[in-house]
Amino acid sequence: MVNTPSTPTLETRNLTIRYGDSSAVKDVSLSIADRKITAIIGPSGCGKSTLLRAFNRMNDFIENVSMDGKILFRGIDLYGAEVDPVEVRRRIGMVFQKPNPFPKSIFRNVSWGPSIHGNTENLQELVETSLQKAALWKEVKDRLNGSALALSGGQQQRLCIARTLAMQPEIILMDEPCSALDPVSTSKIEDLLFELKEQYTIVIVTHNMQQASRVSDFTVFLDGGELVEFGETTQVFTRPKKKKTGDYVTGRFG
Repeated sequence: MVNTPSTPTLETRNLTIRYGDSSAVKDVSLSIADRKITAIIGPSGCGKSTLLRAFNRMNDFIENVSMDGKILFRGIDLYGAEVDPVEVRRRIGMVFQKPNPFPKSIFRNVSWGPSIHGNTENLQELVETSLQKAALWKEVKDRLNGSALALSGGQQQRLCIARTLAMQPEIILMDEPCSALDPVSTSKIEDLLFELKEQYTIVIVTHNMQQASRVSDFTVFLDGGELVEFGETTQVFTRPKKKKTGDYVTGRFG
C-alpha cells in the first residue's frame, strides 16, 4: 500500500468484486488521500468502473454482484449493516460518463437533490454557490429557469457536477467525465478539477493517459481486475516500478 501524504479518506482492504462467478476486481488494497485527485487507469474491462461504483454502493443496483473484503470511509465500513446507502451516496457523489441532466430547468436540476432530502432553506444561495464552484454561474445566471437540455454538452457536464456539489459531498467520483466532450470543454473540466480538490477528494476513471498525468496526484493502474501499480502520478508515469505499467502508459498495449 502506498503511503499517501495525508489522511486517507477511502481505503479498500483485500477487495474482490464478482459478477456471478466472474471476478471483476481481485484482492485490491489501496488508500485514497484526502483532498487529492486519484486517477484509475487501465484497459477496457479491467474493473475500473466496477471499483469506482463500489465506493458509493452503486453496484447495489446490479444483480448477482458480490463482494469480499472491505471499503472504509474515514474508518467506517461502507457495507456495514448499520450504514444507510442513501447517505453514502450523498456524501460520496458521482458524475457519470455522459452528461445526464434532468429534463427540468437549470435551477431545478441543482436544487432537486437538496429539496427531496429536506433542505429547502436558502436554495437560491445553494444553487448559486454550486454553479459557481462548477464554473458555470456566469454562463447561466440569466437563464436559471431555462431548460438544462438546451445547454451544450460541456455545460451539461458542469451542471451535473454542480448538481453533485449541491448535495455537499466529501468525495466526488467521476467515471470518464470528459470522454463525450470536445477539447475545449475537456480543458474547462480539467481546470475545474484543480479548483475542486481544494475542498473535495476526487477519484476519476479515465482512458486518457495525458489527462491522468495532467490532473491527478495519484494513479491506480488495474489490469484484469488486479492492482498492478499504485503511486504518485509522476512516479507511475515517469518511473514505473512494473514493466507492464510502463508499457501501458506509453501506449505499448491497452
